[in-house]
Amino acid sequence: MSATLGTATTRDAGRAAVSGRRPRRRSGRGGRGLSWALRLGSLLVAVFVWQLLTVNGVRLWLRFDQLPSPLDVYQAFRQQLGTAQYYRDLTQSLLRILTGFAIAGVLGTGAGVLLARSRLAANLLGPLLEVARPIPAIALVPIAILVFPTNEQGIVFITTTAAFFPVVVSTRHAVRSLPTTWEEALLTMGASRGYVLRTVTLPGILPGVFSGLSVGMGVAWICVISAEMISGSLGLGYRTWQAYTIVDYPAVVVGMLSIGALGWFTSAAVELAGRRLTRWLPSEQRKAR
Repeated sequence: MSATLGTATTRDAGRAAVSGRRPRRRSGRGGRGLSWALRLGSLLVAVFVWQLLTVNGVRLWLRFDQLPSPLDVYQAFRQQLGTAQYYRDLTQSLLRILTGFAIAGVLGTGAGVLLARSRLAANLLGPLLEVARPIPAIALVPIAILVFPTNEQGIVFITTTAAFFPVVVSTRHAVRSLPTTWEEALLTMGASRGYVLRTVTLPGILPGVFSGLSVGMGVAWICVISAEMISGSLGLGYRTWQAYTIVDYPAVVVGMLSIGALGWFTSAAVELAGRRLTRWLPSEQRKAR
């Protein structure tokens, strides 16, 4: 019987090789259900351990008796959901992120293409960007306060700067890694450089661009919350810091969890957009993304 199974397996592999396709792995709804169960289970276990540590006042190297319990955080969250202030803070932080991220996406993609395609731009702008890139965006808060007339514009500037450099670097590398034969083939057939840019360069660099956008979104959230804590008057970062100053620790955790939820939502939206716009990629590369 083992010989029969081995022969069948060999025959299936041979057919797949002849047809140029790999044998498909069956993954039904059971696999997805197990994946979601594991994800939900990990969250529930984390909350359960949190509850045990805080309720029992465990003091090891870390002092868990100082932390609010999940029940305290839940009650504080319910209280904030009934106030208009919470939704104003949430909306303001989201607007700052979306505005700065959109500006960074457009400018970063354009600058990355320009740096990779133009030797003059690389010589003029490259050194300036390489000097500015290692500077943390949050370190620009004093400059933003001095330069921009309002704190709101300064916070958007910091958010844009935080997301700009990951997009520039990823786009530049994506353009340079494109096979030159694609462009040369079209140019040989009489295509203009603008046509090559629209039909070859921009579609070809989309995976790299969205990799930079995904990284930039995470960095932008870190910097916008920090900027709100320093110079903001509205937003989740500002409200979280205010809760800390009045020793309202459950509200601090509510702010942290709200920031995490919004960060996950916006990052997932970027990933979804990237998958939708790169459907032409082979299935293996899509799964890797």
